[in-house]
Amino acid sequence: MTENAFFAAFFFSCTAAVLIFAFKYASGVAQARARLAQDGAYQELAQSMAAAQAETAAALAALRASVAQIEARLGGLEKILKEVE
Repeated sequence: MTENAFFAAFFFSCTAAVLIFAFKYASGVAQARARLAQDGAYQELAQSMAAAQAETAAALAALRASVAQIEARLGGLEKILKEVE
């Protein structure tokens, strides 16, 4: 009977060690997958922000051109008004 108890204790302790190792491994895999998904989301966000920044820069350049054109027209108007006075 003591031999069966020895084998049972050995079997259960080995099984517990294997289960603990398997759970730690599965946890590491799950964490790596979550980290990979998060990194992908950050990359997508960075790409969309870069595209938005490029669009904003283009819009700003167009606005600057419009303001320069308006300033040129206003300068012409001021010149005409000064001549009329």
